[in-house]
Amino acid sequence: MSDLSKLREQIDACDDEIIAILKRRIDAVEKIGEIKRNEGGTVYRPERERQIIERLSKHCDGSKLSRAGIEAIFYEIFSLSRSLEGREKVAFLGPFGTYSHEASVSRFGQNAIYEPITSIDGVFRQVERGAAKFGVVPIENNTEGAVAASYDSLGEHESIKVVGEIYLDISHALCGVCAEIPCLKRIYTHPQAYAQCRKFLAEHGLEGVEFVATSSTAKAAWLAKDDEKGAAICSKIAAKLSNIPVIFERIQDNLGNSTRFFVLSNAFCDKSGNDKTSIIASTEHKPGALFDLLSIFAGLKINITKLESRPDKKHSFKSLFYIDIEGHKDDEIIAKALNSARQSGHEIRVLGSYAVAK
Repeated sequence: MSDLSKLREQIDACDDEIIAILKRRIDAVEKIGEIKRNEGGTVYRPERERQIIERLSKHCDGSKLSRAGIEAIFYEIFSLSRSLEGREKVAFLGPFGTYSHEASVSRFGQNAIYEPITSIDGVFRQVERGAAKFGVVPIENNTEGAVAASYDSLGEHESIKVVGEIYLDISHALCGVCAEIPCLKRIYTHPQAYAQCRKFLAEHGLEGVEFVATSSTAKAAWLAKDDEKGAAICSKIAAKLSNIPVIFERIQDNLGNSTRFFVLSNAFCDKSGNDKTSIIASTEHKPGALFDLLSIFAGLKINITKLESRPDKKHSFKSLFYIDIEGHKDDEIIAKALNSARQSGHEIRVLGSYAVAK
């Protein structure tokens, strides 16, 4: 027997062991599911999933087994396990092939049912009415900043809770049926993606080419597919779904370009041991009111990781402050800070506490 055949036999034996172990794991999951049903517990426990990922990541050796690889494998296993209770429906900002779609699959795996929605507020409404168990929306990009529509929807849909966050590296590609740059007459893409690729466009003499704004990068791929003199700036997953060739990869100006997404549902999460809490705060319209609120967190040595302001649509020329802090809402120090803020006259609504993703 050749060395290649022996190695393939070893791989087959490993695969058989993996299947046997997965069956044992599924048996245990089914027993846990029965207990949850009797006690009224939830199937989706992101804090527990995060604890598993953190524990298993200690086995990373850098080259052969990376944290990203462990996450990819085990989020699929989690998805398979949850599907035993019925396939989950996940609403996301569509269409298929968007980065929101990619982020959703990275967290919920191939066993979920994915529903593309045409607006961010529509995603919130799908979860609110129970038509989808979860929603995934972009909340901020490290190049372009906050996604205003997501923050506004968080303020308007009070029953929706933030149960998780996802960080996705955003890698744009130039795709089209025409492989020659000089023949390009049109570039289709979302305005934000176009802004993130200006250096590439300038270096290749494409700044003067007609820019056709689209509602999504996925839509751009489908339009460019039928245009012999057009190209799209889109994700590789969008190019794959639309069957359009990739001309250049990683054309974004910032190679560290990343988008943070919120996972939405209708219940709070338990502690994971490494959590973040998002709140909406409304202060009195007077000098020093925001300073007073922030001083409460500073005095208790609570780290603020994000502060964003948006207009309060219910009150003219007032602002709502969206704040992320380290810790879980049920931590003693966090609960103390929130109670102190309320007693000081600030209106506080907890959007959710969830496991830190990065």
